[in-house]
Amino acid sequence: MDGCRVLTTAQMREAYAAAIAAGTAGIDLMRRAGAAVAERAAAMAGPGARVLVLCGPGNNGGDGFVAAGLLAGAGRAVTLALLGARDALKGDAALAAQDWSGPVADAAAAVPEAFDLVVDALFGAGLTRPLDGAAAALVARLNRAGRPVLAVDVPSGLDGDTGAPRGEAVRAGETVTFAAPKPGHLLQPGRALCGRITVAEIGLSDEILAGTGTTAFANGPALWRARFPQLAADSHKYTRGHALILSGPATRTGAARLAARGALRVGAGLVTVAAPHAALPENAAHLTAIMLRACDGADDLDDLLADERLNAIVAGPGLGVGGPTRDLVRVAAEAGRALVLDADALTSFSAKRDELAAMLAEGGGTAVLTPHAGEFARLFPDCAEGSKLDRARRAAAAVDAVVVFKGADTVIAAPDGRAAINHNGAPWLGTAGSGDVLGGFIGGLLAQGMPPFEAAAAAVWLHAEAGRRHGPGLIAEDLPELMPGVLARLLGWAGPDRAPAG
Repeated sequence: MDGCRVLTTAQMREAYAAAIAAGTAGIDLMRRAGAAVAERAAAMAGPGARVLVLCGPGNNGGDGFVAAGLLAGAGRAVTLALLGARDALKGDAALAAQDWSGPVADAAAAVPEAFDLVVDALFGAGLTRPLDGAAAALVARLNRAGRPVLAVDVPSGLDGDTGAPRGEAVRAGETVTFAAPKPGHLLQPGRALCGRITVAEIGLSDEILAGTGTTAFANGPALWRARFPQLAADSHKYTRGHALILSGPATRTGAARLAARGALRVGAGLVTVAAPHAALPENAAHLTAIMLRACDGADDLDDLLADERLNAIVAGPGLGVGGPTRDLVRVAAEAGRALVLDADALTSFSAKRDELAAMLAEGGGTAVLTPHAGEFARLFPDCAEGSKLDRARRAAAAVDAVVVFKGADTVIAAPDGRAAINHNGAPWLGTAGSGDVLGGFIGGLLAQGMPPFEAAAAAVWLHAEAGRRHGPGLIAEDLPELMPGVLARLLGWAGPDRAPAG
């Protein structure tokens, strides 16, 4: 899914319609979809396995009929059960049903516990209301059965656009979707309900997908690799940017150091922590390659920024909430440098978002805001409705800056409407200081000249990949130290050449 376009259910309908208008029969698309489902089902259930294929009354059910026929031909003991009447099927689903020569059972009476695998082809991503009656009862029974489930398109009951279940929803171990993922595959809790996700190619060209106008993507290197900093033979520390991290007062300096270490490890040539005089000793006790400068307030920051080589600023971690922090942000914004705002810098502008937006606009620089759910709610109370993707996009437009709406399904949104949904997150990242390191990663990439949307998306992916690489026991200090390995793999660096032995 790396870098895949993400289509809403309406956009996917447009894509199907465009393919059919261009000469591909709808039944051919359905047969390709059913074949993809059968392939994954066969991998999940070996020869002789008992497979229950639950079909619904629409095109999702048609995919199920196709898959059932192919699975039976491959030696699986298939029971096909339909929710509704066979003669009520219409269009391509009716054509697909004609190819099934076996019996059709009543899905409402199905007993999932009796099977080795259940294929959920009841309802797809376009579901517009909560399941009820026999459908809801069947889904509840399927979830209680505890059998492996392969969902077709999305688990039945899941809203494909928001990732929210509409009442009872199937809990699948794997989901096969077609041509492109939908927001509901990547946004929580949908991602958890989908299990492993396979995106099957069924003949919808990239030109057709792009023609839907989608500007949402699954985050991954394919989305931003072309803009990722690359070192040349003549690169040196001054060509790799200089990130400035604003430190909080004494006894609240750790967050800034975490951000600084992140900026350095992700490739910034120079990193400086700017700290109040009273906080200089404790910062000095911990810093080596990272430089240290005194900064007791907005006037001192203004003086520091006379050095134009300081081209990216990270403000917020441990900085304190209130007027002095707002003054620091004002100076940083007016300087027109690339700016990352996190934590206390965001909370300081609760109920003052328009003031923040004006500061950012006046400076003319680039800004990335990185709120978690609580900070987002305080800063963007008018963006409380809709999917996480929609909310992040509205927030980015409101402040004319990139917004990284953090969480297990982090959304990176740009004010021009582009958005990326991250899907390689790891639960071990939920630890104190993890977000501070992420802010440093973004600042370090901005310092190297990476554009703000791409820098934010890359930093989120790298941060999550580091968490996945470490696993249990992760603490924030580990994340920067994992960057060399993550970057080496990303950039395909296998190590220096070695002379042959002997």
